[in-house]
Amino acid sequence: MSIIYEGHVIWAQVDANMHLRHSAYADFAAQARIAMMATLGLDFKTFQQLHLGPILFREELQYLREVGINDTIHIKSLLTKVREDGSRWSIRHLLYRGDGIKAAIINVDGAWIDLLKRKLVPLPKDLAAKFLTLPRAEDFQLE
Repeated sequence: MSIIYEGHVIWAQVDANMHLRHSAYADFAAQARIAMMATLGLDFKTFQQLHLGPILFREELQYLREVGINDTIHIKSLLTKVREDGSRWSIRHLLYRGDGIKAAIINVDGAWIDLLKRKLVPLPKDLAAKFLTLPRAEDFQLE
């Protein structure tokens, strides 16, 4: 089971060739992560209360097929790697076109930052326990 985000490609997200522009793939993946984290109670209200936010160290996109304007996309988000305290993590997003064809793979490595101290921190234990319940990829690694 994986958490699925659905979106619709709009005019502002296409390039001169009428394809989904490169940075829009990353935008969709970011929105999928935010939606996925919100299912755990890690929403913006919680982030503000904890003075905490997710940051990325790496974002890698592999483009497989074209995605066009007015297409509906579906993103499956899977945890590929995480530390036991949830402090560092990797997520793989599989982006599918409306016709079910896999169009892109987006891999990200991230962590949590204390927005006041500007330092990396682990999640509070209760939230880390929830974070570790996210759907996992077949090649998942617990560190």
